[in-house]
Amino acid sequence: MPLRVLAVTGSLRARSSNTEILRAAAIVAPDEFAVELYDSLAELPHFNPDLDHMGSVLPDPVVKLRGSVAGVDVLLVSSPEYAHGVPGSLKNALDWLVSGPEMIDKPVALLNGSGRSVHAPAALAEILRTMSARVIPLDKPVVPLGGRRLEAADIAGDPELRRVIVDALEALRTSARSGTSPWGASSSMPPSA
Repeated sequence: MPLRVLAVTGSLRARSSNTEILRAAAIVAPDEFAVELYDSLAELPHFNPDLDHMGSVLPDPVVKLRGSVAGVDVLLVSSPEYAHGVPGSLKNALDWLVSGPEMIDKPVALLNGSGRSVHAPAALAEILRTMSARVIPLDKPVVPLGGRRLEAADIAGDPELRRVIVDALEALRTSARSGTSPWGASSSMPPSA
């Protein structure tokens, strides 16, 4: 059975580099992976706790989001950084997942296309850890696009860029198989953090 990967972009842009990175992941993924791109970020309503309580009827896009996350083994997220932070649309999606069990102990790897993005990845990792997801440390979390606007096929065809993505997928597979954080069963952070 393939490892089911939900690829989540933090950008709503039609030609987002982060989305292209995830499309490239679907191209370069070994046969034992099934990569699905979550493409409904823009359809989610603004998070409202009044709509998210026991017995409430959730909006259809929220039901779809939760079902998509629950139906996979791991998540691969690629997100830009806006004003030193996580894009609002991605944070909104995560807010809709806070009260459910979908993210608990779910392995998540974070990629981005720019080495200048340092604040958003750190904030995103903190949000995910707070949600009880297992943030998987990557040796190389940056797919070094160098400001180039590459399409998925170009990213997949570049050996250096391809290696970063495949390494992230392999780290997710290792984490999913082990069932625990690389830092021990009770933590998703290194002991020194």
